[in-house]
Amino acid sequence: MDLPELSWGAATDPGRRAENQDSHLAAPPIFAVADGMGGHVGGAQASELAVQRLAEIAQGPTVTMEAIRTALEQADKDIMAMGADVDPLSRPGTTVAGLALTEHDGELCWLAFHVGDSRIYGCSEKGLERISTDHSVVQALVDAGAITEERALTHPQRHMITKALGFGDRGGADFAFLPVVPGQRFLMCSDGLTGEVLDARIGELLRGDADDQSLADRLVAEADPAVAQDNVTVVVVSVSSTAG
Repeated sequence: MDLPELSWGAATDPGRRAENQDSHLAAPPIFAVADGMGGHVGGAQASELAVQRLAEIAQGPTVTMEAIRTALEQADKDIMAMGADVDPLSRPGTTVAGLALTEHDGELCWLAFHVGDSRIYGCSEKGLERISTDHSVVQALVDAGAITEERALTHPQRHMITKALGFGDRGGADFAFLPVVPGQRFLMCSDGLTGEVLDARIGELLRGDADDQSLADRLVAEADPAVAQDNVTVVVVSVSSTAG
């Protein structure tokens, strides 16, 4: 099986927050971002647990969907145990959004997975595509036609999510298979980026010719950490060739 030639970069900044509760992973075949919540009762630890469980299975050229699912389920249990003695309204949790190389129907492909409102974007000659769909209150309102995408950007409930690891009873991750194509570029990011930078600008930057690490640094800078209200974390990965 021929493996693609990949390049990647990652960057993070706490913004105006006292603590960075985001974590990320760039360890082929898995790339991911996790955005913890829970403040002093474990947001940072929750995102770290999710990334650690994924890192444990990043041991070969590909990984199975079942392995990803099991890792996320175990992280969910770990976080729930950590917050067992915490008020239910203040329990720690984390989003996660990622990509992994896998095999499906005998073909090498990407497996996209996410829980919460951290996002996965894809950029190719066809333009920018949002691969993930936010598990959030405002996304449900947009899907129902109750508000517009523009209104969602400033809606007072825009930070309320409907799924997260650590909440246990809100359902598992969403999965999707994507082809591996030369020239692809993907972005995984916490909502600290998308809360500050519009999709149009994200697409403009992803279509540029900067190397992946420079692009990751630029995306975080675009969120302007000096004024950003949240932690900002990005992982960028590109497919430069499909030759083994």
